[in-house]
Amino acid sequence: MSDSRPGTGRRRVARSWWWMLFIVVAALAAYWYFAGGRQAGPAGGAGPGNPFMPGGMGGPVPVRVASSQDGKIDVVYRAIGTVTAYNTVTVRGRVDGQLQEVLFEDGQKVQKGDVLARIDPRPYQVKLDQALGQQRQNQAQLENAQRDLQRYQLLFKQNSIAKQQVDAQAALVQQYLGSQKSDQAAVDDARLQLSFTEITAPIDGRLGLRQVDQGNLIASSSTDGLVVLTQTQPISVVFTLPQARVPEVLEQFRQGRKLEVDVYDGSDTRRLATGELESVDNQIDIATGTLKLKARFANQDETLFPNQFVNVRLKVRTGLPAIVVPTVAVQQGSQGAFVYALDEADTVQIRRIATGTVDGERVAVESGLEAGVRVVTEGVDRLREGAKVEIVTGEEQAARPAAVPGGRPRGGGVRSPH
Repeated sequence: MSDSRPGTGRRRVARSWWWMLFIVVAALAAYWYFAGGRQAGPAGGAGPGNPFMPGGMGGPVPVRVASSQDGKIDVVYRAIGTVTAYNTVTVRGRVDGQLQEVLFEDGQKVQKGDVLARIDPRPYQVKLDQALGQQRQNQAQLENAQRDLQRYQLLFKQNSIAKQQVDAQAALVQQYLGSQKSDQAAVDDARLQLSFTEITAPIDGRLGLRQVDQGNLIASSSTDGLVVLTQTQPISVVFTLPQARVPEVLEQFRQGRKLEVDVYDGSDTRRLATGELESVDNQIDIATGTLKLKARFANQDETLFPNQFVNVRLKVRTGLPAIVVPTVAVQQGSQGAFVYALDEADTVQIRRIATGTVDGERVAVESGLEAGVRVVTEGVDRLREGAKVEIVTGEEQAARPAAVPGGRPRGGGVRSPH
């Protein structure tokens, strides 16, 4: 049953208006907080919490600067390389038998010819003795046949025997001479097999971990081997360069100039070794458009290990004159590289530049900037054309990227000059 009492409808309408008024007031308060109240400062200026006004309080933007200068820069190409041993040998037994002795320690450094292990030599010693016995037996028969031949030749001169008998005896002597050579080959082979029971290091290098323990039976056909031996002094690093950079490298390399190569650790902060470019591959990889190069390192302290990944820096040219600025001063926009330069009044000017070689924390400027110009290196996020700046030094803070509602910082990434 509906409520038909007087005034009920009016109360409902008034209550709705109160709710509407409350929503409008809340919206105005929120707008004032985010767009107006937080920006209001003394005398209507920019407040300290205003994320949209350069300089925070509306004053100069604090920045750090550096001056462009005439200097010398190195043409350095960076790449990722792999340390590669010049020689890697899987040491295997060349004869079958029981592993009698293991004479090395895991990771030991060895010289060529050092005895690493011994296989039981007794079966091969027996074969050698058999070959020597057969050789002596045939030697005795040869000597007897040679004496008989001398007698037959004397009797033939006296016309006491036929020529056929002398020829038969001469053929028998030649037969025994052939057996003598076969016997000597059998003795040499038996000695060789016996020598194979001593497993020696074929090259200088460092051993890996032992794969077979003493007492096991090993076979010459086994692919596992006893241990892996790698040559670590010297050692090489193989890396690749894009084909666009190849001509400049080849120009220097073919003129006989020694190109210095530095390798750094995985973080690209600590230099591990310095060597020189040794060789260049004879073809470009069509899949990647790169060319392989090999650098040689003495590796006296054995800092480099085979299959280690390293960062490579190849110095193609050194000491080239150029105008250089810190790399952090160069910004990238839709129209290319630019820097924030300062005039004598500490006012920002946007200078579009053409960059050249990058050498660590410095970059060469080919055009658009002359020496002696101050450029902003820190605090660029709030800068615009014509903005005033305040140069800070020491422990003072430069301008940081401003926050916008939602917690995301302004600036960063690719910037476009305005």
